[in-house]
Amino acid sequence: MLVIELAALLHDIGDYKYLTDPSEEDIVENFLEEEGLEEDKKMRILSIIKRMGFKDELAGLVTGENSLEFGIVQDADRLDAIGAIGIARCFAFSGSRNKALHNPAILPRSDLSKDQYMKKEDQTAVNHFHEKLLKLKDLMKTEAGRKRAEKRHQFMEEFLNEFYEEWEGRA
Repeated sequence: MLVIELAALLHDIGDYKYLTDPSEEDIVENFLEEEGLEEDKKMRILSIIKRMGFKDELAGLVTGENSLEFGIVQDADRLDAIGAIGIARCFAFSGSRNKALHNPAILPRSDLSKDQYMKKEDQTAVNHFHEKLLKLKDLMKTEAGRKRAEKRHQFMEEFLNEFYEEWEGRA
């Protein structure tokens, strides 16, 4: 449980999306060392954190050879990204990065590579649903994650249908 809890709590610390200084990349590893965590647990935590991002799945770096600990932490993170709270988080994050809510002239990118996903191109909050969020349901690693993802995924689809109707003046 300690490995799961620490990986879940620390996984966004040092994430490329939030870094302002590349020297902060090793902040989690340094923290775990300073806390005197056993080497085996430290390495399992770092392994989970370093491989759990969506960008890594796009690059084929996440394979079927993952531990249950990895699956639990990754599924929990992805469940946070979908459903009602996921929708709120998407719009809040996009707003914090000055991204447009929606622009029909900017189409979602399909068949994204890791490099394309990480580029800071002009994209919209709504496109993020198509590029990532609606794909997460099928990427869940645990049975519990898959069950919870179904309902949240359906809610996002209903939300987008309503959003497009309102945007186009049909609702």
